[in-house]
Amino acid sequence: MDRKRKWVLSSGALLVIFLGHMTTALEVPLDLPQPPTITHQSPKDFIIDPRENILIYCEAKGKPHPSFSWTRNGTHFDVEKDSKVLMKPSSGTLVIDISGEKAEAYEGVYQCTARNERGTAVSNNIIIRQSRSPLWSKERNEAIMVQVGVSLVLRCRPPAGLPPPIIFWMDNNFQRLPQNTRVSQALNGDLYFSNVLLDDTRNDYICYARFPHTQTIQQKQPITVKVLDMDAINETVAAMYNYTNDLFVDSPSGERRPSFMAPLGKSSTQMALRGGVLELECIAEGLPTPEVSWYKESGDLPSSRMSFHNFQKTLKIADVMEADAGDYRCTAKNSLGSAHHIIKVNVKAAPFWISAPRNLILAPMETGILTCRVNGDPKPKITWSVNGVPIENSPKDVSRKVEDDTVILSDVQTGSSAVYQCNASNEFGYLLANAFVNVLAEAPRVLTPPNNVYQVITNNPALLDCASFGSPIPTITWFKDSQTSILNRDPYMIHNNGTLEINVAQPLNSGKYTCIASNNLGTKENHVYLEVKEPTRILAQPEYMVVQRNRKAVFECKVKHDPTLIPTMTWLKDNGELPDDERFVVDTDSLTIKDVTEEDEGTYTCVMNTTLDQDSASAMLTVVEEPDPPTDLELTDQRDRSVQLTWIPGDEHNSPTQKFLVQYEDLLHQAGVWHNLTEVEGTKTTAHLDLSPYVYYSFRVLAMNHVGHSQPSQPSRQYRTNPAAPAENPTDVQGVGTEHNNLVISWKELTGLQSNGPGLQYKVNWRQKVVEEDWSSETVANASKYVVSGTPTFVPYEVKVQAVNDYGNGPAPETVVGYSGEDVPMSAPESVQVLVQNGTLAEVHWEPVLTPMVRGGLQGYKVTYWRERSLHQAEGQQGEQQVLAFSGNRSEGRLPGLQPYSLYTLNIRVVNGKGEGPPSPNQNFETPEGIPGPPSFLRIKNPNMDSLTLEWGPPQDNNGRLTGYTLKYQPVNNSNELGPMEEMTFPANETTITLANLKYSTRYKFYFNAKTIKGSGPTITEEAVTIMDEAMKSNQVDLATQGWFIGLMCAIALLILVLLIVCFIKRNKGGKYPVKEKEDAHQDPEIQPMKEDDGTFGEYSDTEDHKPLKGSRTPSNGTVKRDDSDDSLVDYGEGGDGQFNEDGSFIGQYSGKKEKDTHEGNESSEAPSPVNAMNSFV
Repeated sequence: MDRKRKWVLSSGALLVIFLGHMTTALEVPLDLPQPPTITHQSPKDFIIDPRENILIYCEAKGKPHPSFSWTRNGTHFDVEKDSKVLMKPSSGTLVIDISGEKAEAYEGVYQCTARNERGTAVSNNIIIRQSRSPLWSKERNEAIMVQVGVSLVLRCRPPAGLPPPIIFWMDNNFQRLPQNTRVSQALNGDLYFSNVLLDDTRNDYICYARFPHTQTIQQKQPITVKVLDMDAINETVAAMYNYTNDLFVDSPSGERRPSFMAPLGKSSTQMALRGGVLELECIAEGLPTPEVSWYKESGDLPSSRMSFHNFQKTLKIADVMEADAGDYRCTAKNSLGSAHHIIKVNVKAAPFWISAPRNLILAPMETGILTCRVNGDPKPKITWSVNGVPIENSPKDVSRKVEDDTVILSDVQTGSSAVYQCNASNEFGYLLANAFVNVLAEAPRVLTPPNNVYQVITNNPALLDCASFGSPIPTITWFKDSQTSILNRDPYMIHNNGTLEINVAQPLNSGKYTCIASNNLGTKENHVYLEVKEPTRILAQPEYMVVQRNRKAVFECKVKHDPTLIPTMTWLKDNGELPDDERFVVDTDSLTIKDVTEEDEGTYTCVMNTTLDQDSASAMLTVVEEPDPPTDLELTDQRDRSVQLTWIPGDEHNSPTQKFLVQYEDLLHQAGVWHNLTEVEGTKTTAHLDLSPYVYYSFRVLAMNHVGHSQPSQPSRQYRTNPAAPAENPTDVQGVGTEHNNLVISWKELTGLQSNGPGLQYKVNWRQKVVEEDWSSETVANASKYVVSGTPTFVPYEVKVQAVNDYGNGPAPETVVGYSGEDVPMSAPESVQVLVQNGTLAEVHWEPVLTPMVRGGLQGYKVTYWRERSLHQAEGQQGEQQVLAFSGNRSEGRLPGLQPYSLYTLNIRVVNGKGEGPPSPNQNFETPEGIPGPPSFLRIKNPNMDSLTLEWGPPQDNNGRLTGYTLKYQPVNNSNELGPMEEMTFPANETTITLANLKYSTRYKFYFNAKTIKGSGPTITEEAVTIMDEAMKSNQVDLATQGWFIGLMCAIALLILVLLIVCFIKRNKGGKYPVKEKEDAHQDPEIQPMKEDDGTFGEYSDTEDHKPLKGSRTPSNGTVKRDDSDDSLVDYGEGGDGQFNEDGSFIGQYSGKKEKDTHEGNESSEAPSPVNAMNSFV
């Protein structure tokens, strides 16, 4: 092998790569003529983000390189006429700048065309649509009152977005509402309750919509749901309407068999598209909550593609196939019966490829076929185009024959190259494919680089590549060692693309291989080399190890490999890298872990890698460290309330026991539950245990060290203590009324361990506090509350609860004070008076409601008020009600934030723990006039040399009767100093004025406000400039045209030019002046001139390229400056964002942000020429 070789690895991974080459269409080398091929384009349906520029891709290749054009909505889209649209160089990709524009303006159907002299390719129709996240429509949700047990649907009705929003339900704390088989969200976002419970009562059922494209979230107004039982509903409605009969008694709140809430009826239909996702949904109501199951009547459910969601209520089938059509039965079942619903599923299909047309490369007089085979339901319609033109409208071609999905080309000629388009469409979509026909006469060429060396491991497949091109298609022949012809038989196989495959490579297959590509125009050969290597094998594998903490673990791993390959050994822990710890020592054939800890447990793998293959082996490391459990538990010194426990410690495993934990089980009250009783030092083996009465004890012991605890010991024998009277009473005793005529006495029950004996009961005692009466009592068992009925409304009671059992009473209980239940207040506050303080504040006074009429704990008073109308209007729309709450026993309050000159109405209610009392009679009051708001606008129009016209609008909030307007103005000089102030007033009905006798070319500042009888409102300001005097303009022009002025400027320019030339010559003269001699003497390398090409020192010469043309303005770096007339304010402003005010004057700033041309391109390091230097002053 005396020639330079390129090394190519061949392994299992490379097998996939080469097989991919075998199935790739024949590619034309880019240096040969070929029609355009679109290589990248945007998706058919392209949803854009309105906050970002639009990028529509269209990339293509071809020879010559194709040119690009676009259509929009079927007509030519002239990119150059739209300054916001840019087409990338050498590309068809469009970049649309939508800053300052509405993205909707660029919505539409776009299509890209790529053409060269050999044909025209077209892209798909790319539909550009802006993503949308519309606001929720305003609505007012009334509270929903439902009976316990009935079904309920909370509608979401999200706004239609693009793409559709993701729906979820949350509460006010942004926590997702819990869902289960009873409560679940449907596919349309609605929240379904199969039956409601009292716990479903809440006021914050909120539906949220998240729009994924813009990452915005919107929420619906909260929905309030109140769930009442039948008795509560009857009492509530009867109280409201004075009904005495029960209501809703026939409502279906009891147990009932299932029925479907969605979909309705016995059956429904649903259509799905092939390849899409089918979602079937059944939601049922009933009590108990039904369970939903699914069954396909005409076959089995596709288990590999289906999944259940939403607690079995939704059946989801992915990658829909025609076989998924049929009848699906969903069954809802509870203990009272079942219900069924049939969903008839029809599967349709958008067009899909069976065989897409492929590019054809034909030699002259050859024949080729383009095939466009598709399927779909309904059957797609196939149409052909040539170079983007329907084939029926294209020029006649006798060599072309179209038969439905096939185009036959016979005896093609050199000029027959073209791009054919196949379009297959039905009502659900379309497919568009470009396939070119390239007519070439080309001798063979081998595209695979020469002298490649392929390396494979013995018994693996070897793939030797011989990619070629030619027209006609070359025939590939392989030879081994330049002698033997390789036929297409074992162990060799030649693929259609020329690749030679050796199924099971052996060392004898190593050698030189030659492939020859030939056609009627010539022959080309290429040489490659194959080396078959020995496999890598692990001879001594690491073994499983059990190591105690702080000891050493050693894993061995000895390997054999091909001597020509360089091996690399890597150790892994749990398939990851080894910890970065000096305790891990890796040697040539082993891994040593020093001072093993519990973190070192895991699976260790040694991996031996070469450039071609690898081998690996694994073993586990277990670190033993916890102590063994104690044994031989024994009870001694047995007494009525204590016992002594002894045990024998287990093996400590080199980790000293720090303590023992003694646990007990109460076999009488809580069998199977173990409780911690006491801890003992690790050096002791005996514990003295204090016990409680009436407990069946069993004990066990655990040993603990710094690593962890042992398994529990075997339980001791049972030890029983005798019963006794309770030693304590219930805790957390309370007395609270839940109704207006009851008192609920509650407490926390004693545990079985606290009962101290059998027959545990609670003696409940109560009496009214303010009345001298005896204690009433009642004894209850297995209860944590007792209800006292027939009590007066909201009076204090003394209550106490004592524990008793069969062996006596507990200690004397403590007395607590509680109150019987509240009722809503009976009367409203009286003597309501309103004292108006000013236009925005009023005080309201009232007589407090008497305590007996409050009928509960007084929480405060609630004032409800609203604005009826403005006093300007005889009638008006009533404003939104506002509520202020005043806590405690108040008799007055303040109402801030009122609107002047308005009519208001208010009423007052008293509030207790039960609710609100009746409102007081409505009280009307009026607010006085106030100062007006600012005028709605002030504009300056028609600026003249000595006059300005002002126009204004009345305030949006008059807050009274307008009496007029005040205008103040003053001049402002160039240093922003203010001149004398002038003042004018105008009547209320005037909206414009022209100010005369102003100074020309002067800036004025205006101050303007409105007035009522209460005073002047806020001031708005504006500035404007009068026009310059024409005479002054002409004087300025005349100065610039005076002869003496021009002569003076020319003289100054000439003098500067002469000085610059002298300086330039002095500086660049090199060794011709004394300074040069000093430089040569010092030989400072940093100041010596360099030649551009070879970096050697040289003399200055003025004979080359240093003679600028007369009048030339070309910079020394070779670039050409843009003409001065090209400059604009944008070049000097802040990113082109200069602004103009309403009268047309410029209000932006010069920022010096850009210095044109001085920092752009490649700058010359040479000194500038005199002409260039002069240009910098011009």
